[in-house]
Amino acid sequence: MSAAEGPLVVGVDSSTQSTKVLVVDASTGQVVAAGQAPHTVSSGAGRESDPRQWWDALCEALHQCGEAAHEAAAVSIGGQQHGLVTLDAHGDPVRPALLWNDVRSAPQARRLVEELGGSKIWAERTGSVPGPSFTVTKWAWLAEHEPEAVRATRAVRLPHDYLTERLTGKGTTDRGDASGTGWWASATESYDEEILALAGLDPALLPRVVRPGEVAGTVRDAHDLPFSKGTLVAPGTGDNAAAALGLGLRPGTAVLSLGTSGTVYAVSKRRPTDPTGTVAGFADAHGDWLPLACTLNCTLAVDRIATLLGLDREAVESGAEVTLLPYLDGERTPDLPHASGLLHGLRHDTTAGQLLQAAYDGAVHSLLGALDLVLDADADRTAPLLLIGGGARGTAWQQTVRRLSGRPVQVPEARELVALGAAAQAAGLLTGEDPASVARRWDTTRGPVLEAVERDETTLARISGVLSDAAPLLEREPDRH
Repeated sequence: MSAAEGPLVVGVDSSTQSTKVLVVDASTGQVVAAGQAPHTVSSGAGRESDPRQWWDALCEALHQCGEAAHEAAAVSIGGQQHGLVTLDAHGDPVRPALLWNDVRSAPQARRLVEELGGSKIWAERTGSVPGPSFTVTKWAWLAEHEPEAVRATRAVRLPHDYLTERLTGKGTTDRGDASGTGWWASATESYDEEILALAGLDPALLPRVVRPGEVAGTVRDAHDLPFSKGTLVAPGTGDNAAAALGLGLRPGTAVLSLGTSGTVYAVSKRRPTDPTGTVAGFADAHGDWLPLACTLNCTLAVDRIATLLGLDREAVESGAEVTLLPYLDGERTPDLPHASGLLHGLRHDTTAGQLLQAAYDGAVHSLLGALDLVLDADADRTAPLLLIGGGARGTAWQQTVRRLSGRPVQVPEARELVALGAAAQAAGLLTGEDPASVARRWDTTRGPVLEAVERDETTLARISGVLSDAAPLLEREPDRH
């Protein structure tokens, strides 16, 4: 037996690029074993992956954990959101999964919004206005472009659903991941038959939505995994909801996640309904809500600017009045899908380091603008911001967030928060606790708190002014001819 105080649980993070597995002591939160295996994603116009490689990666990562995985009493899957998995009568993929970042369904998204009666109705019904990330738009794209695949489909799943079903043999999902499909109505917490009819999707193809805290099933004895037969399987959830569990979020606590794209979110007791579509009104994994906004340009865009300047990403300098909007991939928040990067205020004495700092400023300005839309009016806007993701340990990111927010910043030491959140959900099955309470008992947000500094209102106002003045340029559609 492992040197653990309590039962062991397994938390899984099946992301776009890899599967990560943690075996965790349910009593203390100590990670006793870990494994990881990569995925591949297609390049070109679409972003697709064969779901079977997610299963192979899960098996490989679990085997890396050795005997500890065999001793686990419960397991939960956290997975990338929105992906469309189509299965045939034998449970095999009809075609590769369409991933969240496959945006070929943008025309179908616009059509669906119009056909239901506009953005306001979508927000009131589902909590969100579907863009091309949402699963419902991907199904509509598939029906239009590959009708033979639709005819062969006998089950429709999300990525985490697919893995959970291969563990249990039962088709299930949870409210957190279901809320990112576009066909789950947050107002009634059920599948929306009118939207399903609009998209041409038979509700019989969808998984059962299990309740928070409910056992989704047990590990069946039909595959070569290092689990004991009868190991409990939790509902699982989408990656952002899993990370929220991993942080043990209480309502009103703000999270800034610095990755390739940036996300900001907070748990709320109020059901979000933003008709502009800026805030996605997701459900969380334990009965509340998880309003979330996303910016497309974050660490990858700033790193690209550093590379162009020939600088290390930390080589920033202050003192300039230059503005750089790093909208290298268009932008989602603010809603400028056709924008490109914009530089204003360049002088003879502007240094490369000052340009790099301006890129950080531009990215964080977008994130903080999104955060203002996510937080409830009664949220404590002086409490520490939780900074997570790949950029969270970068000094330049930390200092820029502090300076432009005027708030203290806390950087949790825990790194694999999606897998930890899944592990907390698995632990909740054993102890009867709310998974967020489990994570708080594990002290997952433990880490340094950087004190607040005076908010840099001058820089914020300058960026807002340039953004406003440059609107005609940033909104202009590119000439395709």
